[in-house]
Amino acid sequence: MSPDSRLDDVLHTIAAVAANSKRLIILALIANGSIAITKFIAAGISGSAAMLAEAFHSVADTGNQLFLLRGDAVSRYAATTTHPFGRGKSMYFWSFMVAVVLFVGGAVLSIWNGFQRILHPGDGHGEGLAFALIVLAISAAFEIGIALVPAIREFNRIRGTKSAWRTIRESKDSALIIVIFEDVAATIGLAIAAIGLILAEVTENVFWDGLASILIGILLAAVAMVIAYEMQSLLVGESATRQDRTSIRLGILSVEPVHHVERLLTMQLASHEILVNADVAFDPDVDEVAAIAMVEESIRKACPSATQIFIEPVPR
Repeated sequence: MSPDSRLDDVLHTIAAVAANSKRLIILALIANGSIAITKFIAAGISGSAAMLAEAFHSVADTGNQLFLLRGDAVSRYAATTTHPFGRGKSMYFWSFMVAVVLFVGGAVLSIWNGFQRILHPGDGHGEGLAFALIVLAISAAFEIGIALVPAIREFNRIRGTKSAWRTIRESKDSALIIVIFEDVAATIGLAIAAIGLILAEVTENVFWDGLASILIGILLAAVAMVIAYEMQSLLVGESATRQDRTSIRLGILSVEPVHHVERLLTMQLASHEILVNADVAFDPDVDEVAAIAMVEESIRKACPSATQIFIEPVPR
């Protein structure tokens, strides 16, 4: 197989990964949108604070998927004079907005609603425990079957033999990471809501219902902070992964006229776009223009995500 054929295969793989991320977002949008409506109905019938917290959670998640779709669309815009490196970081901005919405629209409302339920146990009391539990079970089936399982399958395919946490820390695909976090949080939240409803019914004390709502809010706040931390690192200019940096360095050194790499700087522009700036020392009496062209070609073959490459020749 020729080098160009191998490069085409890698580029097709990158395109497939990007398409999979978008598919996961759409699946999560369908699941969360459908579940949110049902949860509000169940919350109205049962008067459960935990169920209402879960409804807030699903609305926040639905809005978040729309943010991610907007970010995916904007990140594909072509480079312009105003944005010479493209707008790939738009995905990271909209992903950061996901954390904001998840915190304000999910965590704060859920915690406030839980305290109100505890302080005013007589307000909003209703029946329909069985219906509420059925809604939670259906929601869990939708959440796990439509959104979580495909996301975990894609995540496991990407991480290979690496640990899950290391993959999350090194991943530049914000959409996949957010979908994973949201779906796991949603599944745990459904379990908390169900336990709170059952305990409130068995003990005839709505304190447990209110406490479940507060715990769901704390869970959402924790997820929001983790997402915000990861996204701010990418927004301010995070380097490429260690594996990509190694591939780029080896690609440079594989070019015969190269003597050594003085300095290598990288920055992640988008999930599959890397800016490379390298100071390279060439052997004497080498045509530097031709050598630089060879280095750029070698880098692209070694790391197809390197879309913006700047090579600066330096004296030996």
